[in-house]
Amino acid sequence: LGDLLKGFFEIALGAFSGAVSNLFAAMGASEFITSLVVDGIIAGVGGILTFLPNIVILFFALAILEDSGYMARVAYVMDGLMGAIGLSGRAFIPMLLGFGCTVPAVMASRALEDKRDRLKTIFITPFMSCSARLPVYVLLSQMFFGKWAGLAAFSMYLLGLIVAITVALIVSKNTKKYETHTLLIELPEYKKPNAHTIFIYVWEKIKDYLTKAGTTIFLASIVLWFLLNFGVSGLCENMADSFAANIAKFIVPIMRPTGLGYWQIVVALISGIAAKEVVVSSMSVLFGISNIASAEGMAALLGDLGAVGFTGANAYAMMVFVLLYIPCVATIATIRRESGSAKFTLATVATQLGTAWVMSAAVYNLIKLF
Repeated sequence: LGDLLKGFFEIALGAFSGAVSNLFAAMGASEFITSLVVDGIIAGVGGILTFLPNIVILFFALAILEDSGYMARVAYVMDGLMGAIGLSGRAFIPMLLGFGCTVPAVMASRALEDKRDRLKTIFITPFMSCSARLPVYVLLSQMFFGKWAGLAAFSMYLLGLIVAITVALIVSKNTKKYETHTLLIELPEYKKPNAHTIFIYVWEKIKDYLTKAGTTIFLASIVLWFLLNFGVSGLCENMADSFAANIAKFIVPIMRPTGLGYWQIVVALISGIAAKEVVVSSMSVLFGISNIASAEGMAALLGDLGAVGFTGANAYAMMVFVLLYIPCVATIATIRRESGSAKFTLATVATQLGTAWVMSAAVYNLIKLF
């Protein structure tokens, strides 16, 4: 359903991009301005907006779970299992919310009374696959995995959960023995979800998403465009001579074992620290594709990636890396505020980055064997 609705957004974006390009040409605008607006801003922000239907459906499903009274029962049912990995049953709620957005998920850890439980929950919650990563999964899985695209994307959610549980076990084994706490929680009656409540819930989440597209992603697209089009000698015709390319080329050798040793991919991943959705818009700008989410755009990107030897193994490794690596700036700031510790925040970021490198390298080399 999301892909069907996405098609209408793609058509509208293509028409709008073409109209703006024609308008600028009629006005005699310079190629510099036209490229900034069409290739930088519209391609970056517009590419993210085409994934809006998928995001709406995800939040709609979470809203039904919450408003029906099921969320509180999840904490109760999961208390025994979560206790086995050194966490309270309440920790499952922030983890589940992490599938929507990590920022409110980290904030939801306030519900845990024990500070040790709270810090453990904050530590593992960013491993949950937030909705911002979904555009990356959709793009790569549709391009490389054909009829298995849905399964490939869904596997990221399972992998994030497995990694979070594993990390929680490791942390628990290396800390003081977990002391059980009695879980006291109010179980509301099951009820039919209220349409108005669901609408408000979904609208607030989508408004945050659109606000991010209009601010963070807008600014990131402009900054990325400048980094890609300017070098030490000024405006450069060859993107390989740009500031972004030179920065990424230093990191490429480190990323090569993970299958992501391409400067374009490294630039996209770096830009994703601002917001994970920016990874898609960055690839759109990097490869000069105006509507990357369309069938034509994906075919063009597939050709460009294939030309440099980027295969399905690389694509899946990239999905794994995007799932596990550094959370967005907003999440990092929230972790710092909720934990009250810069050291804890740095440890969280370093753990995620290290886990992402190890897991993506393992996945990439394992797939290559087959």
